[in-house]
Amino acid sequence: MPVNFSSDIALHILLSVVGFIVLIKCADFFVDGASSFAKNFKIPTTVIGLTIVAFGTSAPELAIAFNAHLSNNMDMLFGNVFGSNIVNISVILGIAILIKPFKIQDDVIKKEMPILFLITIGVSVLFLDGLLDSAQTNTLTRADGMILLLFFCVFIYYLITVVLNKTGEKKNEMPKYNVFKSIVMILLGLAGIILGSHLVVDHVSSLAVHIGLSQKIISVTIISIGTSLPELVTIIVAAKKGENGIAIGSIVGSNIFNTCIVLGMPVVLLGAASTTAFNGIDIAFMLFSTALLWVFSTTNRELKRYEGAIFVAVYCAYVFYIFLQ
Repeated sequence: MPVNFSSDIALHILLSVVGFIVLIKCADFFVDGASSFAKNFKIPTTVIGLTIVAFGTSAPELAIAFNAHLSNNMDMLFGNVFGSNIVNISVILGIAILIKPFKIQDDVIKKEMPILFLITIGVSVLFLDGLLDSAQTNTLTRADGMILLLFFCVFIYYLITVVLNKTGEKKNEMPKYNVFKSIVMILLGLAGIILGSHLVVDHVSSLAVHIGLSQKIISVTIISIGTSLPELVTIIVAAKKGENGIAIGSIVGSNIFNTCIVLGMPVVLLGAASTTAFNGIDIAFMLFSTALLWVFSTTNRELKRYEGAIFVAVYCAYVFYIFLQ
């Protein structure tokens, strides 16, 4: 029996790693294809960070969310979203700032960050039934999911106004691929993302059972960080190239997409989701990291290395809290 147990663990680890590699690589294909598609049709680059890059790098979270709901693994569904939102700011942005500090545009501070903060407050109110209504579990109903999708529609409307009112955009960049190849890369990326998500959900869940870890710990650490690696690569490259709008936009847009679509769409299409594993403390960490990003950006108009260290420290505190439960 010990031999079989050890071989089972080794197999789950191997296939989980393969799944993550497929997810990350195919997310790269998807982002490259989508970015080239946008540039072929002269979509402003300032919008790419908030939409194509942000949504594309969040595609792994969306695939995992659907698979988690279909597997009735609601802890992974919520951990995938809440964990990813905390990781995006505290780990991904924090590490990127430690590598290279960068300035924040006024529009991001005055418009996009308030939208993100309001959406984060909105999902907190919808989710915390146990705290606000004295319910036994925290639940998102189909009606809650529809409200989240409505929030996303408001965000898209805002982006449309940005595109329509955009003036003085710098000269268009040459796309990496033509339209046909861009579409091929998009389809190839999506197919790989779906396959990778199946491998990750199935084998990480099985591994958690084997070694006695809770689904919450696995989802807010390994899965959240693993699926956020595309954001990390994107934001570091963008910051080094001086594309600060794309860098911060990819984080803000990704968290909005995670909250409204990755969480809202599976609930609307597949039914309500409940959990007892996530509570007000988890939500407080998500709200705090979001508020901290807004405060740091507002006070300095620049994210500095010591602030990046504070972001990373917030995530370390969150992980410490989870292991204490």
